[in-house]
Amino acid sequence: MFDPSLPQENTPVDAAQMRAQLTGLKDLIDAVPAITSAVVDAVDTLPPNESATVSVSVTGTVLHLTFGIPQGEQGDSGPPGEVSAQDLADGLETRAHAIPSTGTLDQSAEPEYSPTQAQDIINTLNALITALKGS
Repeated sequence: MFDPSLPQENTPVDAAQMRAQLTGLKDLIDAVPAITSAVVDAVDTLPPNESATVSVSVTGTVLHLTFGIPQGEQGDSGPPGEVSAQDLADGLETRAHAIPSTGTLDQSAEPEYSPTQAQDIINTLNALITALKGS
């Protein structure tokens, strides 16, 4: 049996005692159950502002999990009814044309670091972000 108080400070090392300690540790390790699969038993909705939870148990070689997920705050209601496929396509088309033309970089990567090329990338990215925010 493993004894965490052994070996004691400033005592000679004894092979039999150390062997017993190592055997005790191996027995403890061997007693840990092997997990062969995991199952989510439940996902429960919690009230808003509560902390998420998870509980874990082992039955045989199966890991069992139960989650508690807090509900989000109530948002504004959206427009009534469904959006037709044509309305969606029209909206996407309008959105695509609403973004001002942002030029492409039309260059390949330099083999070494190039501050000029890095600045070109930053400028183009900033123009795209600005265009997306303004649309």
